[in-house]
Amino acid sequence: MTTELTPILTKEWGVERSWTLEAYEAADGYEALRKALKIDPAELVQSAKDSGLRGRGGAGFPTGMKWGFLPPPDGGPRYLVVNADESEPGTCKDIPLLMATPQYLIEGMIITSYAIGCHHAFVYLRGEVVHVYRRLMEAVREAYAAGYLGKDILGSGFDLDITVHAGAGAYICGEETALLDSLEGRRGQPRLKPPFPAVAGLYARPTVVNNVESIASVPPIVLHGAEWFGGMGTERSKGFGIFSLSGHVERPGQYEAPLGITLRELLEMAGGIRAGHELKFWTPGGSSTPLFTKEHLDVPLDFESVGAAGSMLGTRALQIFDETVSVVKAVSRWIDFYAHESCGKCTPCREGTYWLREILTRLEQGRGVEGDIEKLDDIASNILGRSFCALGDGATSPVSSGIKYFRAEFEQAMTTPVDVSFPPEASVLFAKESVTS
Repeated sequence: MTTELTPILTKEWGVERSWTLEAYEAADGYEALRKALKIDPAELVQSAKDSGLRGRGGAGFPTGMKWGFLPPPDGGPRYLVVNADESEPGTCKDIPLLMATPQYLIEGMIITSYAIGCHHAFVYLRGEVVHVYRRLMEAVREAYAAGYLGKDILGSGFDLDITVHAGAGAYICGEETALLDSLEGRRGQPRLKPPFPAVAGLYARPTVVNNVESIASVPPIVLHGAEWFGGMGTERSKGFGIFSLSGHVERPGQYEAPLGITLRELLEMAGGIRAGHELKFWTPGGSSTPLFTKEHLDVPLDFESVGAAGSMLGTRALQIFDETVSVVKAVSRWIDFYAHESCGKCTPCREGTYWLREILTRLEQGRGVEGDIEKLDDIASNILGRSFCALGDGATSPVSSGIKYFRAEFEQAMTTPVDVSFPPEASVLFAKESVTS
């Protein structure tokens, strides 16, 4: 194994009552804020650019560049919105981070708000995780009581309020513009872009929308420097990230490591595939990313290498499946999810996911008809690039890649019902929530 773990955001997870402000301050918590408040905001934005930090929510867009897209101040408000609506099957890094060390996010929000000139920031949290909502609310209360939030933070003259908002459990609200509509009290549906949120976001004002892990990474960057962060990872995918291993591994969980680590190395840390079995297929970034097989064990897990190999790094949700799992059944379950969660705004996604589900259901039952596999490919290609947001595109990924790598299984399912049952421990792979605390 050539790559070591780099516990930074996860370093205090094993500390007693790690979620408290007291525990966070004992580990240099809010030292980065004290340092940031003495720096010109424009320098903080440039530092974020220099660090090479890219969005940790899936798209991988450069974080500092996104901050820099905000127009010059015009006297009106501007907002920071943190996307904590973690709802995709297999993705389970932000929830344990908020449970174990929520102050990382709060400190990152204060620094980011100071850098972009925001005085009211929001966290949009997945509504089903009530325990996380309560913990985050308490963490915000502690930050207010300690003078890190509110008026004249640490005597700097900078004011900031944070509002924690719980959504109603719609996966579509993980899309940034649907999130903004929901936050404004409207039905969560994607907006037409342009204008982009940086120009007209929340309440039609300039807005930065970032993922939990992206903002939580800001304090370590400020405290240790952009060069320190850029010294990890690869040339174009810099820094560290939380890799979530779930499924048929001996020790599933969160593994924080530099970008560019391989699944082979992560599996070695996780004790390998469960005893007596072998790897069949896996997702590099959650259920909305094209499948990989055991031939991709040594693909560096960075944005460029995964993309060149035909998939996406996404949220680094590594769902591991052994030979006991039917690809047809796995893909069918994922499409059930995407069809259910489609907001219905655009025809390609609304109708396409419905028909993908219908065809896959009959293939599971061995009732396929001639041309079904070709029809799946055709429907997927007609959704890809034609839907209003990325939900439609993501729904096509497991279908197209499943047929690409395991066409024989789909052909067999045309006439033979899928009779491979999931082991009990596999059910977590398709749950809407998978939390490691």
